[in-house]
Amino acid sequence: MNRLIITALLSIIALNIMAQEKIVQTAGRTALGEFAPKFAEINDDVLFGEAVWNDSTLSLHDHSMVTISILLGKGLIDSSFRSHLEMGKKHGITRKEIAALLTQAAFYAGWPNAWAGFRIAKEVWADADDSATEKERFQQEMIFPIGEPNTAYAKYFIGNSYLAPVATWQIPCANVTFEPGCRNNWHIHKAAKGGGQMLIGVAGRGWYQEEGKPAVEILPGTVINIPANVKHWHGAAKDSWFAHLAFGVPGEETENIWLEPVTDEEYDKLK
Repeated sequence: MNRLIITALLSIIALNIMAQEKIVQTAGRTALGEFAPKFAEINDDVLFGEAVWNDSTLSLHDHSMVTISILLGKGLIDSSFRSHLEMGKKHGITRKEIAALLTQAAFYAGWPNAWAGFRIAKEVWADADDSATEKERFQQEMIFPIGEPNTAYAKYFIGNSYLAPVATWQIPCANVTFEPGCRNNWHIHKAAKGGGQMLIGVAGRGWYQEEGKPAVEILPGTVINIPANVKHWHGAAKDSWFAHLAFGVPGEETENIWLEPVTDEEYDKLK
């Protein structure tokens, strides 16, 4: 069983690594392809290719933070600056982060440059809610997709969760993502023989707890083996997005029994 799970997981990881988001740029060839083909090639294939923007040493989030800082420092507060702000937001830069970046940069890049940068940033981050950008940034932290809202099981969760099926044959597996503070109800994976569930932390920080036992912190790489017929719950920490892979362990006469919610009093004791 363990060998099958490990083999399936390694195959899934390999496929998802190949599918990670990459920057694909064609602006150079579109604008200058005939006039300056070599410049267009370098812009699209080197700067925005494997050599720089697609160098995984930095995340796309961090590539954007660096580029925005340099453009601001050089006083290039123009359409390219706006484009990089919009790209940075797509890569998960939150409103709080861009405000902090511009505030610090003001002391090094000049107060007028920062004011000009803030005017554009306010338009790009016009919505007051950072939850969407925080979700996009969290996606950048992991190779598995966040997936779609977990509407089918929403009544068994406090807060919003997302579900992305990863494998449906041999060993069923899904990536489950929880927003900060989200957790599922107490529940039991019932089985007459075999059964249960295995969780593997993917990104962020979360909790797992069995009835009558202390909660266990889940970090990326943490493996939780859940026996059949044991009452438990799992979810995100209060201050962190969280995702885990959930493997359904085959068994006989299996059934998922949903129970009462985890109360705020129980949850708020966790740090």
